[in-house]
Amino acid sequence: MIVTDPIADFLTRIRNAQQAGHRVVDIPSSNEKKAITEILYENGYILKYKFDDEAGKNGVIKIALKYDPVSKRPIIRELKRISRPGLRQYRKASELPRVINGLGIAVISTSKGIMTDKKAREENVGGEVLCFII
Repeated sequence: MIVTDPIADFLTRIRNAQQAGHRVVDIPSSNEKKAITEILYENGYILKYKFDDEAGKNGVIKIALKYDPVSKRPIIRELKRISRPGLRQYRKASELPRVINGLGIAVISTSKGIMTDKKAREENVGGEVLCFII
């Protein structure tokens, strides 16, 4: 199966696993997806992750999803793809979006790697707005 938009596939797999109440989700690996996974972990959206380079052609990312202990709802409320193959969204450092006034994060692909909107502002670099995580 050929996926034309791997980032959208990555976000959809996480969204579907959460709706189904799964604890762990397996996603085909790529360097871009690994960077986004690390951002999710650093910002407290997932419990833990493991890059399994043995499985399959490119390897697999195993993500342990995080749920609220009281309400049992997923910590990630919304994953929204912004820039897509048909319509790329590029922003200058001064025009980077703020997600719910800083409560969510925007993942930006910059010349210095994939990072959050906050870090991109600190480093004063713009780039492609990949997705919003709330």
